[in-house]
This record gives sequence, C-alpha cells and structure tokens, in this order.
Amino acid sequence: MVTASHGRPGKTKTVSLGIEGMTCASCVGRVERAIAAIDGVSQVAVNLATESATIEAREGVAAEALAEAVRDAGYEAHETRRDAAEPPKERRLDADTWLALGLSTPLVALTMLPMAVPALHDRLAPVMHFLMGWGGLLVAAPVQVFAGRRFYRQAVAEVRHRALGMSTLVALGSSAAFFYSAAVLVFPSVFPPGTAHTYFEASASIVTLVLVGKALEARARDQTAVALRKLFALRPTTARVLRDGEEITVPLAEVRVGFQVVMRPGEAFPVDGAVVDGESLVDESSVTGEPLPVVKRLGDRVFAGTTLSRGALVLEATHVGEDTTLGQVIQLVQNAQSEKSEAQAMADRVAAVFVPVILAVAAIAAGAWLALGPAPALPRALVAGVAVLVAACPCAMGLATPAALMVATGRAAELGVLLRKTTALDQLARATVIVVDKTGTLTLGKPHVVRCTIAEGHDRARTLALVSAAEARSEHPVGRAVLDYARAEREASAVAGASASALTPTAFEAELGAGVLATVDGERLVIGTAPFLAAHGVPVASAGDAEPDGTTVVLVALLKAEGGALAATFELMDEPKPGAKEAVRALSDLGLEVVMATGDTEGSAGRIARELGVTRVFASQRPADKAARVRELQSRAGPIEGSHTQTKTTVAFVGDGVNDAGALAAADVGVAMGTGADVAVEAGDVVSMRGELVAVVDAIRLARATRRVIKQNFFWAYAYNAALVPLAAGALEPAFGIALSPMLAAGAMTMSSLFVLGNSLRLRRFARSR
Repeated sequence: MVTASHGRPGKTKTVSLGIEGMTCASCVGRVERAIAAIDGVSQVAVNLATESATIEAREGVAAEALAEAVRDAGYEAHETRRDAAEPPKERRLDADTWLALGLSTPLVALTMLPMAVPALHDRLAPVMHFLMGWGGLLVAAPVQVFAGRRFYRQAVAEVRHRALGMSTLVALGSSAAFFYSAAVLVFPSVFPPGTAHTYFEASASIVTLVLVGKALEARARDQTAVALRKLFALRPTTARVLRDGEEITVPLAEVRVGFQVVMRPGEAFPVDGAVVDGESLVDESSVTGEPLPVVKRLGDRVFAGTTLSRGALVLEATHVGEDTTLGQVIQLVQNAQSEKSEAQAMADRVAAVFVPVILAVAAIAAGAWLALGPAPALPRALVAGVAVLVAACPCAMGLATPAALMVATGRAAELGVLLRKTTALDQLARATVIVVDKTGTLTLGKPHVVRCTIAEGHDRARTLALVSAAEARSEHPVGRAVLDYARAEREASAVAGASASALTPTAFEAELGAGVLATVDGERLVIGTAPFLAAHGVPVASAGDAEPDGTTVVLVALLKAEGGALAATFELMDEPKPGAKEAVRALSDLGLEVVMATGDTEGSAGRIARELGVTRVFASQRPADKAARVRELQSRAGPIEGSHTQTKTTVAFVGDGVNDAGALAAADVGVAMGTGADVAVEAGDVVSMRGELVAVVDAIRLARATRRVIKQNFFWAYAYNAALVPLAAGALEPAFGIALSPMLAAGAMTMSSLFVLGNSLRLRRFARSR
C-alpha cells in the first residue's frame, strides 16, 4: 500500500480499477507509484492476485485519469464498480500463447531429436544445421515479434519508469539468445572458432514457457476466486413480484423496497424481506454457513441468496441490490481480498531491488565465464547470463501472500465468517487469549424470569404496569425479558386498571451494562443492578445481587423526594448455547486461554462458567470495564513465537458488537457475533454470521492454517531463487558438471509460481469443525 503525501483534505471517494498485464511484485510497485503520483490521491493498494487496485482519492479525481496513469505505466486498466461487479471469469490460453506453442514445440522437438536418437546425429547433420539455422530464425522470429511483444512493451515501460520487473528479465534473456543466434547465422566469420552456435530454440522456448506459465498462473488465480464466484451465483437475475394481484417477472434491478415478491420451492431469494404470507423452510447455509434449514413464518426476516426449501412464501422487500445481506457479504469479501498485508508490503519492497540485483548477477556470471571459463567461453557466458535472467522469479514472491489470503477470505465466507480486513487473520492466528462475552455468545441470549418478588407496600399490578412501560424502549436482553414477563403476567391475570399500553415514559435514559432510568405516570423508576441502584441513592444491601442458584437479579426502585425504595426484584436465568461447551474446549485445545467478561453478577456468571469449563471470569463488568480488562490482558508479557523475546499478549474479544463495541475496538482482533442479517455490524474486525462460538474456532483454525501456508510460500519463493540463481549462473558446473539451460530455467520459473498458487489453493479444502 502506498500513501500519497500531496492529497489535500476534503471529501474522498473509493475507486476500483481492474488491471491487466501485471506479472510480479515489481509491477505492483510500479502501478502503485504511478497512481500515487496523481494529485488528489491519498492512498492506493494494488493486489497482484486479484489484478485490481483500490484507490482513495478526492471527489474531483476522475477514474479515467487514474486508469490513464496505469496505461502510461505499461498496463491495461479500466474502472470496476463494486456495486455492479461481475463475478471473476475463468481465462483460457490466448492467441499469442497458442502461436508460441505451435511454433516453438516443433523447433524444440527437432533440437532434441539427435539426442533422443544418436544414430541420426551424423546422418542428419547437414539438414539439422540448416533447420536449426535459417529454419530456427524463421520460426523464432514470429515468437519474438508477435508472441513476445508484451514483454518488450512492458520492459520499455519498466525502463522508462525505472522500476525493472519480470518483463525486463524475460525480454533481455530471450532477445539476447535470439539476436546472438541471428548474428551467428548472418555473420559467422565474425565469431571465433567454436563459438558460432545458435540458440533459437532457447529464445523461443523462454517466451513460450513464460506465456504458458502465466496463463496457467492466471487460471490458478481464478481458482482462488471460486468462493466469490459462488457468492455472485447466488443472486438471481429476475424476481417474481405482485402487481395488482398478478405475478409479473421483472429484472432484479427493477425491484424496489416495498415490492411484494413471490417465492417458489428451490428458488433463491432475490432480496432481503419480511414474510407477509406463508410458512416454509429456508436454507440459509449460503449466508450463515449453518447447514440446517430454518422455519420462516409471518413477520420473519429472509435474506437474499438463501434458498426456499419447500412451500411458498410472499415477502415484502426491505433491502434490495447491494444493500441486501448478500450484497454486503460480497462487498466485505471483495474489500478484504483487495487489502494488502504487512507481509505483502515487505515482499513488494524486496521485489523493488530484486531485479537490479539479478541483472548484476547475470552480468557477473557472464563476465566470469567469459574471463575464466574454458574455450570457447563466449557461448557458455551467454548461456549463463540468459539462464540467470530467466530463472529468477519475483512472481512467486508477489503471489505468496495475496493468493493465500484470497482463498482464505473466500473460504471463511463460505463458513459464515466475514473478514473486514485481512490483517484480522494474522491477529487471530497470533491470539493467545480470547475474551468472550456471556449473554448471546456463550448463552442463548434469551434470559427468562424465574421469580418475581414485589416489595411489601407496593401494588403488584401497578408495579408491573410501570415496569412494562419503562422497559418498553430497552434493547438489552435482560430488559426485554423483564418486559415480556411483566406483560405476560398482567395479561394472564386480566388485571383491571392502567394498562401497559396506556402508559408511556415521559423520560427515558439507559446506561449500557447497568440499567435504565425512566419517568412513567409521574413515577421516577430506576431499574438495574444493585450498584446502579446504589448510585442513585437506593439502599439495596438487604437485597443482594448474587444468588446461590446463579440467577441474574434485576432490581426495581421508585425514587421519591425522601429517597429511593425497593419496589420489586426479578430473578432471571439464561441457558448455555448448544455446542458452547464443546467450543470452549476446542479453544482451550488450540492453546488459548478462555476468559469470560460479563455485566452479569458473579453468581450467574459463575454458574455458566462452571457448566462450560471457563476457569477465569470477570463479572459485573460495564462496557468500559470490559475494554479495560482487554487492555490489562494485553499488557501481560508473552513470548514471541520462535524466540525468547517478550511482547504484549495478543487478545481476541468475542461479543455482540453493540454493548461490546469498546472491548471489540480495544482488542487486537474483535469478533462480532451476528445472526444472519447482522453483516453491517460496524464493530469488530470479524463478523460471525452463524452466531455460534464454534465459528470462532473455525476462524482461528483457518487463520493459523493460512499463516502456515504464507510462511511456506515465502520459504519456497526465497529458497527457489537462492538455489536456482547460482545453479543457472553455473556455480556448480566446474566441480560437479551441473548446469541449467535457459529452457529449463524458464520451466523452473513457471513451476515456482504454480507451486505457490497450488499451495494456497489447499486452503479451499479447509473443513469446518464438527
């Protein structure tokens, strides 16, 4: 990623460009610098694996100006709109590659014929001399001029921008072999005896193998986008809507919020909406990763991209286009895949000096063989120099990180885990402590009242009516549980007097994690925890706030001029989520310390902790307290992997994304637990669409697997160059007689990139936890 220093403050926009022709990390750096040089650009990130650029620029900067800067750097570019994006398309070998294959294959086969059948060597010598000479020139010239023109064009741009890359290496290597051979053919008397050899097959095979390698590499890169293609495939192109009582099929782009959409079994929902007629089972696995179908009834929400399993439904559209759950999922995946990680930025910096170093090594190798090699030295010097140029592979370094991250983010989306940024994967992989909120994360998040005690001197009906009105605006699960209980009891008892619907609060104030203050029918109420009531002058010492049976206690008091008086006590209980205990055990097995942080009392939190096997609990924590606990845990010294150095502990926090926003932001990586439609939860680097802790287990396992793959990719990329470049230079030939021809060097370079891509694609087989 490049940050420009000349951007002036003001409104900014994000522009996405599709870029064609990039071959290595050096290309990435050149494109980034070309775009960053435009006035008004504040930030640019170019991704080799996705062949795209994401640019932050002032509103006045035209997308065409950005694309033109890329074209001036030697590449093709066009604006891509993410709100109307097309799925990535698989590519095939182009005409240039087929031309090179058709011409160079017979030439290489002819070269190898005498070696395969030695008896033919002397018999065919005159014919072979002509065929490999003038015949080789006629065959190799079109390969150089037509099939290889892209390398020359890009090499010129690289030289002009002083940012040499793979195209420079290929152009120099193939052209050196071609023009040396042409000179030998046309002016044989100029060359010393024994040096007049032609290498047309080498020049043609270099271009051909690199073209084939790049085509295979492009197809392999396309495979890294399989998950994204699957997401695009979930979107139907049409929808069946009701107009004047008739069903009409219209293009999806014409559907608006409020339209009634008719669904039949097996169809994918085109929009988000609410069921207005019918009852059915819906397969939501495409969005949430949860394989079991969900029953949908009147008023229930359904999401675009999910599938109607059976029955028929009519829904009213609530979100359309890119505002749907599926649209947001696609956008999150695209954003994550277009990001550049720290490891990739480092690889780009290495690539910036890689090619000049290789040019120097090639020159040194050729010079050494020319000065010190046995006669005839000139051909061997040429072969060594060309082999070094062709063997060096900056491509593998450029693909090591983005290819793995692209596959990982796509696979995570298939598992119902969305990454807002790819750096979250690295932080998840490093995490040693995971702090988990209780309500809604470890438990069902649906507490219910098990006991309600009305204080002496207070009318039960009146008290429940006041509580119902006060909690009507509450969004907290505990507040909703108290409201539901109060309403249900009053309705069941058919109590006469003021109804809850007739009472509305004239004042309402909620304090996250503590309680609410409300004024209802002239009464000032305070509802919440014992500390919250005590802070408002209500004596609660006798009531307590932690019961031996592990219930959660909510206190209700009426504030009077002379002080507060306790009016009611509600005791609530929540149950652990199915699979939560197994998920906690799995996290522990991964070596993480699992910590519970909750606003609930010690009694209630302790009961859940004991049931689930959590050994460390922070109870009675307000939102600010949770963030403070996260920072305390981070400040603990922990070992850096693979060394004895101490650093801060990497802490992950898992919560609901609303009450826990502070803790999610304070953590090294925050995981917000969603429930299908909650893609837009802004807090958190990761969103779990499944709403289950086991999804976090999968995310951590995938993050660690991705980190291993990236390390393997980098090891291979650097080890390959460290081994092949000296071999190509002929370092082992004097002692062991081992040398690398330019043709084999080109093949090895191709295999290096394909290894990195193939290794990254293994992440597609990552299996979810059982």
